[in-house]
Amino acid sequence: MSNPYWGANFFEFFLILFKRLTGQLPLSTLASDEIQLLVLIAISISTGVLGTFLTLRKMTMLANSLSHTTLLGIVLCFLFSFQHAPDLDLPVSFLIAASVISAFLTLLFTEGARYFFKLQEDAAIGLVFTTLFALGILLVTLFTRSSHIGVEVITGNVDALGHSDIWNASYVAALNLIALACAYKPWALSAFDPQFAVSSGLKVNKYHYLQMALTAFTFVISIRAVGVLLVLAFLVGPTLLARHRCHRLSTLLIMTLIIGMGFSILGVALSRHLLSVMHFPLSTGGLIVTLLSFGYVASALFNFRKSTPSSYVDF
Repeated sequence: MSNPYWGANFFEFFLILFKRLTGQLPLSTLASDEIQLLVLIAISISTGVLGTFLTLRKMTMLANSLSHTTLLGIVLCFLFSFQHAPDLDLPVSFLIAASVISAFLTLLFTEGARYFFKLQEDAAIGLVFTTLFALGILLVTLFTRSSHIGVEVITGNVDALGHSDIWNASYVAALNLIALACAYKPWALSAFDPQFAVSSGLKVNKYHYLQMALTAFTFVISIRAVGVLLVLAFLVGPTLLARHRCHRLSTLLIMTLIIGMGFSILGVALSRHLLSVMHFPLSTGGLIVTLLSFGYVASALFNFRKSTPSSYVDF
């Protein structure tokens, strides 16, 4: 089946999408653009749920560490299943294992560096993630020369997404939403007043480790779509942009999800326009991150002109 969006400009993309969704055009099979939309929307939901709390807790540096160290977890699982997954098409069980390995190694070595070397948290995180990321790159170079794992992991490849990626991304989004419903209060208290959360009897560490494990798992699932170097922008960008417009946690979460999904849709439409009309192929993930960056700068400049405080969020 030919792609119904081929040759469509930016505005025609949305018209075709609307007609297909409303049954005015056949929707018997999903086009590649629609697969990209569904996967990126699911990823934006997953990262938005976690990114809101990580940003409020000032833990984006640790998230940055996880976004890099997941490469090592994936490569280790890849090496154990090389004959069965030559192009990073790993079973979900291997991806779960990779995320657990990544989160465990990152947290273990970060805490170890702080304890044994008396480093500050940011210095320990910087040391750990550069070391583990470099080790992952070395393993990629040594053992996967004949595969595409290097390109796939670093930059992502939305053109290679399939129906299995929709299901995987949707499962992770659903898992994160369920975790949000179950751990909303502990995560919120930990973000705003961790000492009060501890004195209230909440097992803060348990919920912290849950958050880190979910973050690592989200990174691993997101690798094929947006790449290890771009997923961090999906994690923090929509939240930072949303903070310019709201100061309540519930509203912040909703706006973060809306912004993430909105920029994902805009990125896919713009990527199709550039390829079909201007014959200028660009990374869809890179376009979305660039649009998010421009959106944040524009919003920050608008806030600066209006002199509106935007650095706080209420519970």
